[in-house]
Amino acid sequence: MTINRRFCTAPMMDLSDRHCRYMWRQLSKHAVLYTEMVTSAALARSKNVDRFLDYSELEQPLALQVGGYDVQELTTAARLAEKWQYSELNLNVGCPSDRVQNGLIGAVLMKHPEKVQDAFKAMTDHCSLPVTIKHRIGVDDLDSYSFVRDFIGSQYHAGCRVFIVHARKAILQGLSPKENREIPPLKYDTVYALKKDFPDCEIILNGGIKTIDECHKHLEHVDGVMIGREAYYNPMILKDVDDQIYGSAGHDMTDIQLLHAMIPYVDQLARQDIPVKFILKHLLAVVQGKPGARAFRRFLSQNMHKTPQNSHLLSQALKLIQ
Repeated sequence: MTINRRFCTAPMMDLSDRHCRYMWRQLSKHAVLYTEMVTSAALARSKNVDRFLDYSELEQPLALQVGGYDVQELTTAARLAEKWQYSELNLNVGCPSDRVQNGLIGAVLMKHPEKVQDAFKAMTDHCSLPVTIKHRIGVDDLDSYSFVRDFIGSQYHAGCRVFIVHARKAILQGLSPKENREIPPLKYDTVYALKKDFPDCEIILNGGIKTIDECHKHLEHVDGVMIGREAYYNPMILKDVDDQIYGSAGHDMTDIQLLHAMIPYVDQLARQDIPVKFILKHLLAVVQGKPGARAFRRFLSQNMHKTPQNSHLLSQALKLIQ
C-alpha cells in the first residue's frame, strides 16, 4: 500500500485516540492519521495489547507511533504493528515530556543518533511496513542547522527515507510539553533546507499550521504537512483536505451533518458498554459560531459523565443548535 502523506494528522497524547480518528475519517478519506504515542515497553509487557492497538478499518491509512529505544521492545512493537496491519510504523524522537526523557524516549534521543539508528534497524528488520521518524529541528543548545542535518544524515545511512520534522527545537529542562509547542520559535526555512539537502527523502513539515492556505505554501517546499492541535480544536478544517490537497472529491460535510453521522458510532459504543464520553469529548469543538453552539457544548459537558451509557445524548444536544 502506497501512503500519500501530503496531509497528516499529528500523534497527540490523550487526543488522537481511535474515537477522534474515526471522527476525522468522516471528513477526509485521504489524510494519513497517526495514533497517540504508545511506548514500546507497554506493547512488549502488556497482556492486553488490544487496548493500545485496536482501531476501526475505516481509519486507514493509519500509522502507529511508538516511543522507545530498547531494540528488543521495538522488535516486539514492529511485529505487532505488522500483525495489526497498520500502514506505517513511526518512531517518536520529538516528544519533550520529562515523563519520557528518563526512559530515553522522544526528543532526548536526538542526542543519541546511534541509538535511533539501532531502533530504526530493529523495526525495519522485523516488519515490512514503512518505518518513519518524527523529530524536532534541535534539542536544548544543540540547535544549529548542521546538528539536525547530521541527525537526518545518520538515519539516512541507516535506511530511513521519511522524516516528519517539527519545525521547533525541544527544550528539555524548564519548559512543559505545552510550552514546547509554543515558545521555541518556528523555523520553517530549516525544514525547507532539509528537503534541499535530502531531495530523495520525503520531508513532512509539522508545527503551527492552522489553515489549508498555509498547507499549500509549505507544500511548495516540502512533500507533506502534518497538523496537530488545529485539527483537534477546529476539526472541520479536514473537510477541505481531499478536494484542496489531494485533488479528489471530498465528503463536503457540514458540521451538523458530521454530528449526525456520528450518532450511530455513539450508539455502537453504548452497546459495547464503552462510556459515550470517550467520543463525545471529541465533538465539543465541531460546531462553532452558530446560535446554540455554546448550549450544545454545555449540555454535553455536563451530562456525558453523569450517564456514561446514554446513547441519546448527542441527539438531544443537537436539538439545541438552531
